[in-house]
Amino acid sequence: MAAVQRPGIPTTADDDARTRPVDYALSAPSVTTDNATEPLVSPVNSHNEWDPLEEIIVGRLDGATIPSSHPVVACNIPPWAARLQGLAAGVRYPRMLIEPAQQELDQFITLLQSLGITVTRPDVVDHRQRFATPDWSSRGFCNTCPRDSMLVIGDEIIETPMAWPCRYFETHSYRALLKDYFRRGARWTAAPKPQLTDELFEADFRIPEAGEPMRYILTEFEPVFDAADFVRAGRDLFVTRSNVTNRMGIDWLRRHLGPGYRIHEIESRCRTPMHIDTTFLLLAPGKVLVNPEYIDVDRLPDVLSSWDILIAPQPNQIDERLLKMTSMCGKWLSMNLLMVDEKRVIAERHHTNMLRALEKWGFEPIPCDLLHYAPFGGSFHCATLDVRRRGTLESYFD
Repeated sequence: MAAVQRPGIPTTADDDARTRPVDYALSAPSVTTDNATEPLVSPVNSHNEWDPLEEIIVGRLDGATIPSSHPVVACNIPPWAARLQGLAAGVRYPRMLIEPAQQELDQFITLLQSLGITVTRPDVVDHRQRFATPDWSSRGFCNTCPRDSMLVIGDEIIETPMAWPCRYFETHSYRALLKDYFRRGARWTAAPKPQLTDELFEADFRIPEAGEPMRYILTEFEPVFDAADFVRAGRDLFVTRSNVTNRMGIDWLRRHLGPGYRIHEIESRCRTPMHIDTTFLLLAPGKVLVNPEYIDVDRLPDVLSSWDILIAPQPNQIDERLLKMTSMCGKWLSMNLLMVDEKRVIAERHHTNMLRALEKWGFEPIPCDLLHYAPFGGSFHCATLDVRRRGTLESYFD
């Protein structure tokens, strides 16, 4: 099936498509909920990480800006990198980083479309623009990783309360898409917008050494979380507490979803935790991929006792010096996979150890290049948000 392009929503990455104005009035349904004779069928439907993928949002590199300096940004990168990041904060990413990443992103989009998957994109945004609340001001970052700012649960898209000030208005670049989905029947929710004042962040935070009790830069002043700290298995979600997700944020989502869902916390041994999808990734019913460096399999939640625990192989070494220096992600980005369905999985071509392991486990890996996306926050899972998968809400655990 050929990929479907909706009016006004570009699906290619050429310059015209990236910059053309978007008119979403063309996408509005012909009837409204006020006078509809038939209920709207939501275009949003995704309950897990593996049902057959039909529609996906892919991020953009246009306008990407080095994130503004803040302790919550600096705490997850080495001190020398944090100093350099502080000096360059608010400056556009250089072309030497953008161009190879854009080429790989274009090829990834082409691959998705060749698989019959509808691809939609956020608007182009000038992330260098300064914005402010009554308490602070910042420039933006980028919209390369829709997985962070929005969480899809069934027919609902939830805008998340992110802890990085530079990402405060990031979902605005997706608002045309969100309004289109809403008009056509999706539910659209925004978690409480955080204040992000000093009370949310631990003063003089220091990364815990190995053997020390785990600690996080976030306090419990207000709920904050990134969607990328959660993965979904129908009525069960798994989460890691991190330097962008606090207990109050997890509790907010638990209460919002109600008794029909369960949220299980995954303990991570990572000293600088941020996002679950290089630590613990659900691949198919009964199969979960874990990071042997961050996960103690003996301390996984009891609901996983009947599942196959797949241990991620050591990532292949990356020799490109500039890429190693500028990556915002750790070496385990090899785990950042995108399931097309229960068998087919898009994986980084460079990481041959992972490709071989996936084949051994009975999957059909589809190699693709996205190695140069790492300076912008991730790989295939991070760079996307699955909007529609062909499936229904189920429980995969007793």
